[in-house]
Amino acid sequence: MNHPGLPQLIIILAYLAVLLFLGVFSGRLFKGTKEDYQVASHSIGPFLLLMSMFGTTMTAFALVGSSGEAFKEGIGVYGMLASSSGIIHSLCFFVIGVKVWKIAHHNHYTTQIEFFRDRLESDFIGLLLFPILVGLVIPYLLIGVISSGSVVQSLTAGLAPDAFPSLRPDGSVNMALNGGIPPWLGSLVICVVVLIYVFFGGMRGTTWANTLQTIVFMVLGIVTFYVIASRLGKQESLFANLRVLAESVPEEKITRIEMSKMKFFTYLLIPLSVGMFPHLFQHWMTARRAATFKLSVICHPLFIMIVWVPCVLVGIWATGTLVPPKPPLPTNPNTILPFLVKTQTGMVLGGFLAAGILAAIMSSLDSQFLCIGTIFTNDVLTHYKGKENVTDSQQVLYTRLFIIGIVAVTYFLSLGNVRSVFAMGVWCFSGFSALFPIVFAALYWRGLTAAGAISGICAAIVSWCILFFQAMQQDALRTFVLKLPFGGEEYEVMPVVVMLLSSLITMIVVSLVTPKPSDATLARFFDDPEVA
Repeated sequence: MNHPGLPQLIIILAYLAVLLFLGVFSGRLFKGTKEDYQVASHSIGPFLLLMSMFGTTMTAFALVGSSGEAFKEGIGVYGMLASSSGIIHSLCFFVIGVKVWKIAHHNHYTTQIEFFRDRLESDFIGLLLFPILVGLVIPYLLIGVISSGSVVQSLTAGLAPDAFPSLRPDGSVNMALNGGIPPWLGSLVICVVVLIYVFFGGMRGTTWANTLQTIVFMVLGIVTFYVIASRLGKQESLFANLRVLAESVPEEKITRIEMSKMKFFTYLLIPLSVGMFPHLFQHWMTARRAATFKLSVICHPLFIMIVWVPCVLVGIWATGTLVPPKPPLPTNPNTILPFLVKTQTGMVLGGFLAAGILAAIMSSLDSQFLCIGTIFTNDVLTHYKGKENVTDSQQVLYTRLFIIGIVAVTYFLSLGNVRSVFAMGVWCFSGFSALFPIVFAALYWRGLTAAGAISGICAAIVSWCILFFQAMQQDALRTFVLKLPFGGEEYEVMPVVVMLLSSLITMIVVSLVTPKPSDATLARFFDDPEVA
């Protein structure tokens, strides 16, 4: 065939067209209110909540990033994040999500900042949190935008070698990517599609799209796993293929022999980030009732296993002797998964699998775009202009306009050279994890004060900036390790430990010596039977 990437491109475009139709159709059900646009009028049931929450937490970090990191670090990647995430995410849904839903539903909150501002009787905390939350979400967005461009380029390689040549730094042709849709164009198309269905459909369109995309990437992920295992292993049964493939992989990739125990266990703090994800907070607000969370708490760990196991194993298999030497593996870890999909499946199936990978990426982008627009409208514009001075239609308009601005900013930032999706993801999630003590204390500790929360937030962000700057100086963004001498020995410790402890200790100490919120406020958040 003259254009080997054409079938994949056609299927990708068809899938994007389906998403556009879904978004525009959901827009026809829009009731015209701010509440309907931002939280779907609190009408989401158990199944849609499960699918939308799982879809928005399973990003390019989980698919593209985990495969690339497993290719470099081995099987330990699964234990570090996937198995712990399954447990900790569900625990956060139960401990944080349900409590937040009760309080926010009772007080008509849509964003975290609204909750913190009232709970701590502090207007300043909103001004502090707004740039921090947006600043941490933008790298999260970049993960998806950059990965989408890499995936489209890899899976459409060979489409137009003359129009879209891909060269290595030494000037030689990179056959794994040559002729594929360039990343800047692929990312642009994905951003525009997500923008359109979020613009018209709001939270309802986002939830429907997330549900479709979650089903797509879970089903096609299993198919990807089976097909690649069969193609590389060349055995009659799946289990025989798994055995042969395991034997072909270097020993250090199928054990945790090269990964320190301290680094492994300190990774377990990173999944706490879901407790402070602003886009997940907004999804919690869409639930019809508190009981709606039950299905998500039960099924989320199982769903994580279904997605992460295939991705991590595929990344490990790429280090084995059964992967054909030609075309050579790409040097960019972000393209390992799409490269194997491209080379080890047929063109039509590869196109569907490409749609599955993009589904996982886009199911996070939409929620994050909508979340940032909502935060700006509710916590900056409407709050300081006065709710009585801004109509519902104006709030919807401002939300949409800010979403357009964030999409544009994110896209232009994605044009820079980012080598590791996994690296960017870990630093982003570490920042959110460092803020976890603040939300937990706000929900369960009467003694938390505004000064304590503000100082804890500042300690988290200052420590994040210092450690990130040191990592950049040492060119160690991929390893994220901080070596601390203790007892005459050195341990590899993830920076999130320092960030979280800085936030926790500062918050507690300052809260103990500063005035608490009024008794009326404490009674409202702790003694009211509707929120207790």
